[in-house]
Amino acid sequence: MTGCMYQKENEQGSQVSYRESVKRIQSAVDDFFNEQSILPIITAGEEVPRYEKYRVDLDKLKNMEYIDEIPKTAFENGGSGYFLIINEEDDPSVKVMDLSTKQKVNDVQMSVDRYKTANNGSLPTGDELYPGFFAVDFAKTDVKAIKLSSVYSGQEVQFMMDESGTVYIDYAFDIMQAIEKETAKPKSDEDLRIYLEQASYFVPVKSAPYFWVDQQPTAKL
Repeated sequence: MTGCMYQKENEQGSQVSYRESVKRIQSAVDDFFNEQSILPIITAGEEVPRYEKYRVDLDKLKNMEYIDEIPKTAFENGGSGYFLIINEEDDPSVKVMDLSTKQKVNDVQMSVDRYKTANNGSLPTGDELYPGFFAVDFAKTDVKAIKLSSVYSGQEVQFMMDESGTVYIDYAFDIMQAIEKETAKPKSDEDLRIYLEQASYFVPVKSAPYFWVDQQPTAKL
């Protein structure tokens, strides 16, 4: 595993700190689970998406002396990431949710919602990217443009929305690079976001499921 899949060498500094932080928190989570028979997570409702759901309770780990301090990369200590647990039932794995990414999607979502309210339920739709998914036409909104770089590749990502107006990030480019790097042959029924899980410490927050269609990742609900 690497801290980030495709960042250039001079962009690696912050990734090193995440790599070390994830290793320390993973070790603490493993020890906690082995001794307490539960995971140190903050309870979340069923409606919370998978890549935002099971936040590591860092305060509990610190108070019970499984870690000596909360990492500076963590939001709880002034950082820009939440530490999460995925695959909680089979193979609990610590990952990072980038809060800047989440916040920018939330900003776009609020703008889309305002447009929808002011325009009798219609959406600021741009080009259709996948069946049922459309680019957000910022020229129609009150924010005009929000730029966001991928935590995986550093490339600028595109915001898209489904037919109900829910906003997502289009991770197809990053997924395709991860598949090519692993020379993988995806199955038609597997959610391709697993390749991002395996290739990085970051989770694909605010993402739709992707499946292999016509030799490329395709978003589908």
